[in-house]
Amino acid sequence: MVTLTINGQVLQVEKGTTILEAAAQADIHIPHLCYLKGLNEIAACRVCCVEVEGERAMVTACNTPVREGMVVHTNSPRARATRRTNVELILSQHDCKCATCVRSGSCHLQSVANDLGILTLPYETQLPQGLRKAWTTTFPLYHDYNKCIKCMRCIQVCEKIQTLGIWDLAGTGGRTTIDVSGNRVIKDSDCALCGQCITHCPVGGLRERDDTQRAFDALADPDKITVVQVAPAVRTAWGEYFDMPREQATIERMAAVLRRLGFDYVFDTNFSADLTIMEEGSEFLRRLKVGGLERWPMFTSCCPGWVRFLKSQYPELTGQLSTAKSPQQMFGSVTKSWFAQKLGVAPEKIFCVSIMPCVAKKAECELPTMRTETGPDVDLVLTTREFVRMIRADKLNPMELPEEELDSPLGAYTGAGAIFGATGGVMEAALRTAAYLVNGENPDPDAFAAVRTGPGLREAEYELGGSKIRCAVVSGLGNARKLIQDLKAGRSKYDFVEVMACPGGCVGGGGQPVSVEDEELYGVRGERLYDIDRACKLRFSHENPEVQQLYREFLGEPLSHRSEELLHTDHRAWDMPK
Repeated sequence: MVTLTINGQVLQVEKGTTILEAAAQADIHIPHLCYLKGLNEIAACRVCCVEVEGERAMVTACNTPVREGMVVHTNSPRARATRRTNVELILSQHDCKCATCVRSGSCHLQSVANDLGILTLPYETQLPQGLRKAWTTTFPLYHDYNKCIKCMRCIQVCEKIQTLGIWDLAGTGGRTTIDVSGNRVIKDSDCALCGQCITHCPVGGLRERDDTQRAFDALADPDKITVVQVAPAVRTAWGEYFDMPREQATIERMAAVLRRLGFDYVFDTNFSADLTIMEEGSEFLRRLKVGGLERWPMFTSCCPGWVRFLKSQYPELTGQLSTAKSPQQMFGSVTKSWFAQKLGVAPEKIFCVSIMPCVAKKAECELPTMRTETGPDVDLVLTTREFVRMIRADKLNPMELPEEELDSPLGAYTGAGAIFGATGGVMEAALRTAAYLVNGENPDPDAFAAVRTGPGLREAEYELGGSKIRCAVVSGLGNARKLIQDLKAGRSKYDFVEVMACPGGCVGGGGQPVSVEDEELYGVRGERLYDIDRACKLRFSHENPEVQQLYREFLGEPLSHRSEELLHTDHRAWDMPK
């Protein structure tokens, strides 16, 4: 143990603890911008500088280990002056148009500057306008060079966690900024659109393409029937912006909000998650039966970030993806066929909107394979953050609205559909129904709990119809890369693999709310989905009465000709940029 003093408090901490960590243990907050524990501890912003007695220079708290007898002052006149100067210098190279910034109110830099009382800038503004090539405005990921503070977080997250290396430093001296590596434009890169760079950016340097005005335009069009679906992970996070307890931020309260915004029909993506299980589970059993999994496993295809990653990094394995569309796209396809038929309207009149925790979903709905001659299956995707901006634009208070039921017949769901939003949920839901299809009776719904939220790579083995099924669940693309390398080297052998691009699954998606305190909330969000599952009367996808109705009235059975036509796709029919 090491004994030191911080702001007059005598502390004992473990050897190797940094000043920042030691201060936190004493409930002393040291401001910082670039620091991410274990990932980005390079003191690039120098906002965390503190004064240490006996040291001539100021010391960065985030990467300086404590020493025996060290005396630290975090708020001495010298520390305050240094912190203020460093923030003012950062602001001199930052576009400070906060009123038109998507991160206003949830911006680390804005918060630090406000706390320091910085009301005027003593330094000449030096924005790098004209120094970089034009940025595409159509790609779902948007980068603003004039807001970048060179903290390096996006570089570290993309390289160390997702192993893609999309971002890199460009320029020198005062002209240094972050750009796409390899001197490429983002749309021509291997970007998986996981959005982790967005959620880890402390300012508004990175954001999703904003599609809220397109949504408002559709809502205002009297010739459009607006249909909205809400992904399971969204309900675990949208209430964070309104300080709502998670158990009160329900899909029923969200339905009330969406109707106040003007949507004609409100449905739940959990319905099509159950539908996905019927198709994907049946496909897995078919591949297993014909011996199609002897060398390579079947990979889930629900996550478009993962699909983009596989196609760019390991295109030779594209055929191992399930042909089942994602729940988002299945919903759109069914909406513009069966539901349109029930309404007695042409599919072109329906404008289908998805509210997703994901940035990659914006690109998925624009794929050429996700449309028919009548148009795209899904017309528009909004992230959780965009949904919240629409609520705020209309000055709605969700806590004042009563809960309202979802519409029918695309609103019913089971607990199996709900857990899709957490890593391991797709696998567990599929195994529940696969066991029923093989054995003719439902297993214990918690029999497959070993694949639930946990380490980034989890393995489990189950028996189905006398056969051993080797399963793996992966979240985070770095873990996905390791799994594929092990498969290629023969170190691992699986039959069925679920992959989610984002750590923790969709609950930790790149379209979810950003924490100003750098909290990783996917764990508590995921647990909320399992609470919903446990509370559901129906916990098996094949028991969803409206899914049964869809098959009875329209599809026939899983993997039928019509199911294949509407609910499946050929992932090889489109290419990632070369």
